[in-house]
Amino acid sequence: MYNDSFLNKKLDRRLQQNAFRKLKLPGDKIDFCSNDYLGIVYHNLLNNQMNEQLKTGSTGSRLLAGNYSLIETTEKQIAEFHRADAALIFNSGYDANLGILSAVPQKGDTILYDQLCHASLRDGIRLSFAQNFSFVHNDTNDLEKKLKSASGNIFIITESVFSMDGDYCPLEELVALKKKYNAHIIVDEAHAIGVVGENGEGLTQHKNLQDEVFCRVYTFGKACGCHGAVAVGSNKLKDFLINFARSFIYTTALPEQAVAAIRLSYKIFPLLNKERKQLHQLIDIFQQANIRFENLNSFSAIQVVIVPGNDEVKNIAQQLQDHNLDVRPILYPTVPAGKERLRIVLHAFNTLQEIEQLIKILS
Repeated sequence: MYNDSFLNKKLDRRLQQNAFRKLKLPGDKIDFCSNDYLGIVYHNLLNNQMNEQLKTGSTGSRLLAGNYSLIETTEKQIAEFHRADAALIFNSGYDANLGILSAVPQKGDTILYDQLCHASLRDGIRLSFAQNFSFVHNDTNDLEKKLKSASGNIFIITESVFSMDGDYCPLEELVALKKKYNAHIIVDEAHAIGVVGENGEGLTQHKNLQDEVFCRVYTFGKACGCHGAVAVGSNKLKDFLINFARSFIYTTALPEQAVAAIRLSYKIFPLLNKERKQLHQLIDIFQQANIRFENLNSFSAIQVVIVPGNDEVKNIAQQLQDHNLDVRPILYPTVPAGKERLRIVLHAFNTLQEIEQLIKILS
C-alpha cells in the first residue's frame, strides 16, 4: 500500500474541528439544499425536450477541433438576452471566474473584491499579477477608501447575490463609485440568473445597469438546471478571453448535448413567471417566521440561519434530516468561526406545508 501518511496532518486537523467533509447522497428527503430554484431539474423540463442525436463529446478545445455552430449560435442567443455585444461559454462558473480574473487584470493594476466573494473569484484573483485588496462586505465606504489609493486599471469584483449570505450587492452604489474612480466592475450573477428580474435576467439588467458593467458571469448549474457558464460583455472582451483566458484555451469544449441544454434553458426559464412568484412568496413567509436562531435578512432563495459552532450546527441539521428535510450545515472554515450556519435553499416546488414544517422545527 502506498505511504501517503503526509496527508494526515491536515485531515486530522479537520477531524478535530468537526469539519471533516464527506460526500452524501440526497436520498428522497424534501429538498431544501439544491440550487434548483425554479425546479427545472425537479420537473425534468430539459430532458423531456432534448434531442438524443446530439454528440456527447466535442473532441477538442474551442481553438482546435471543439468549436461548432450550435455553441456559437447559443452564445449569440445569450448575448442578445443579456443585452450585451458578445458572450463566451466556459465549462463552469469556476472556469469562467478563474479565466477572467487571472487574464484581464495586469501587473500594476488593482483588484478590489468583496470579502465574501466566492472561492472561484478568489482563486482567479490569486492567479492574477495585479495587486489585490478585499473590502468589507457590501461596505461602499470601505471600498471608497481603497479606491482612493488604487493604481493602474481598477477592477471592482462582487456577486449580485452572495452564495453564503443570500443578500444582494449595492450595485447602484458600486456603479457610482466606478464612475467616480474610473474603475471596471465584474459581477458574478450565479445566484441571480433565472430568479432576479421579471424574466430572470439577473440583477444587473433588472437595475438597467448592463452598460455600466465591464463583465458579467452567469452560471447554468443553478436555476438554469444544466451545466456551464458564460461571460458577457464587449466583442473586445470576448476576443481577449479567447486569446488569454487559460481555463478557456486549454480545456475540451462542452459537447453539443450540454450546449443544447443551455440553449433550451434560455428558452424556458424566462417564461417561468409563476414559479418566480411562488418562490418569492415562500421567501417572504420564511423571512417573517419567528425562529429561535438568527435569520439573516435575505430576499433571495438562499436563507441563512446562524447556529454558532460546528458541533451545534451539525446537530440542528441532523434534527432536520431526521424529519426528512434535506438541509445542510455550512461549517468553519468555509465560513468564519462563530458564523456557522444552516444554508436553507427555497424552491418554487416547495409547498407551504413543507415550509411550515421547517419553521416549526427551528422555532
